[in-house]
Amino acid sequence: MLHIDLLVDAPNNSSISRSRGGHTEEANKSFLKKEATRTGEHHNSSSSTEPVTTFSSEDNDSDEEELSPQNADCNFAKGRWVADSKRPLYSGFGCKQWLSVMWACRLTQRTDFSFEGYRWQPKNCKMKKFNRFSFLRRMRNKTIAFVGDSLGRQQFQSMMCMVSGGEHIIYVEDAAREYGLVKPRGAKRPDGWVYRFTKTNTTILYYWSASLSDLVPINSTDKASDVAMHLDRPPAFLRRYLHRFDVLVLNTGHHWNRGKFEGNRWVMHVNGKPNENKEFEDIRNAKNFTVHSFVRWLDSQLTSHPRLKAFFRTISPRHYRNGDWNTGGTCNNTIPLTNGSEVLQDGSNDKVVESAVRGTKVKLLDITAISELRDEAHMSAYSIRPTQSVNDCLHWCLPGIPDTWNEILIAQI
Repeated sequence: MLHIDLLVDAPNNSSISRSRGGHTEEANKSFLKKEATRTGEHHNSSSSTEPVTTFSSEDNDSDEEELSPQNADCNFAKGRWVADSKRPLYSGFGCKQWLSVMWACRLTQRTDFSFEGYRWQPKNCKMKKFNRFSFLRRMRNKTIAFVGDSLGRQQFQSMMCMVSGGEHIIYVEDAAREYGLVKPRGAKRPDGWVYRFTKTNTTILYYWSASLSDLVPINSTDKASDVAMHLDRPPAFLRRYLHRFDVLVLNTGHHWNRGKFEGNRWVMHVNGKPNENKEFEDIRNAKNFTVHSFVRWLDSQLTSHPRLKAFFRTISPRHYRNGDWNTGGTCNNTIPLTNGSEVLQDGSNDKVVESAVRGTKVKLLDITAISELRDEAHMSAYSIRPTQSVNDCLHWCLPGIPDTWNEILIAQI
């Protein structure tokens, strides 16, 4: 349901410029295979009997490309959107192995796809063109984990499409059982997905944790039980598997509202008991407390996990106009960059996350202001089957804006 992902405190965009405008196989350059496009649902088993053709990657991925001297201290969130005829990074008709059909705008009634033809150019630093072959080699024997809400899931699916080139591939194994991510009986979906590119032993996973707090049923034998939402305790999944990650990307924000709390029967807990702090009656204060508490915990863990690079992604903006999701709000603009193409500010529009990571070893993945300029790239009213439905001005078309989030992530890695 769309109303699950509502945002209480929409970002302040006043600072945006409005200028127009198997694990052990060895990898090598010829390992990647190009296969026939596969029809079927996303996240399915990678086994296939379709014909396969092999090819050698002769792409010059410029591994030795020299970066700008400013890159070490680069603010990747400061720059501009520029037209790029080589976009998108994968086909909007493909990537059926990983991409949810509800986010594949090329499969909907939409006829304008100009939003696909732009890339982000940071102001004072160089961001290498993404090359999936090079990326897999660099991520050999590494695990990348996305933990967050449905926008985190979009970023995960974007990464899977980028790394696979949007093509069906067979050298990927489902490693979900290693992380206990098996769909419970009666559930619509598992709590996450884990896939391993066997040629380089590169693992990419997603775990659903909309609030980044530990959720524990108060009565485990009652399906209708209230759920203790431990604001000062990270999810058990992260506490258990953190040591296995090399890159961790976190996000939260869109579930911090009264409707979501009541619908999921979440009851705030602090210090192991029901919350008594009246300041948390304002859910924004509870969110602020949780984000800061989580970052403090994660920062304390990084000393004993020296290979781990942790990123906290800032909030993805909503673009509802003339109402909200349930009051006729729309985002029907299809013209790119009608509100400007540049971000010139130094600080983030997501003050909560920015302040939480300041002074820690957790890095900021700042995508708020640059995404604010792309109101034309949402799902809007389009869907697989024409319906008189509400506008989705929260989630993005794929390929689309989350691909840029991943490019910035990769540049920072």
